[in-house]
Amino acid sequence: MRIGELAEVTGASVRALRHYERAGLIVSERAANGYRFYDPAVAVRVRNIRSLVRAGLTLDDVQVFLPCLDRDVTASPPTGRTLEVALRRLAVMEERIAAQVAVRDRLAAALAEALAEATGGRIRPVA
Repeated sequence: MRIGELAEVTGASVRALRHYERAGLIVSERAANGYRFYDPAVAVRVRNIRSLVRAGLTLDDVQVFLPCLDRDVTASPPTGRTLEVALRRLAVMEERIAAQVAVRDRLAAALAEALAEATGGRIRPVA
């Protein structure tokens, strides 16, 4: 199947498919005219890649899942390496969330102070 067809059946953009290919996650054959052609089975792999990316993994993280990308990833038993990658990515997300909460709290405090000063304490932000 051509790249546009693969995009259509998987919901991935053509740009994302090219990105997955550059990352070594999928492969294509080239026709004489330069068009990419994919084995229809690649659709399962692309759906799994998209699922893992939506779960917060990077394409580098997804590399660890290569052995099970051609079947139901969720049905595959986790390995020590896949668990390690998932735990590390979760820790990164938790750090980012904590940093964003701290920024939000600083902004809320500054806003509360500014509103109190500007209105003589009559208006307070809703928490």
